[in-house]
Amino acid sequence: MQITEVTVSLANEEKLRGFANIVFENRFAVRGLKIIEHIGRLFIAMPSRKQKDGSFRDIAHPISTEFRAQMEQAVLAKYWEEVHRTSVQGSG
Repeated sequence: MQITEVTVSLANEEKLRGFANIVFENRFAVRGLKIIEHIGRLFIAMPSRKQKDGSFRDIAHPISTEFRAQMEQAVLAKYWEEVHRTSVQGSG
């Protein structure tokens, strides 16, 4: 399955660095992924819903480790592109 679009909006909270939306083959979109920084590393968290017991359960998620890695790579590449773009605009 091809990733055909990724959009990122930056945030600057304690651990939250941004939000992402991802589109697959121009046919299916997943919105509300979170870009999280933890122990000096960035990763993506899938959209989730809070359960009655207080835990969270993913609404949508990749099944294979390989596809998760592909999604994470695409989202984080777009994240760094957006970080660079906003830092260049801010210094101009």
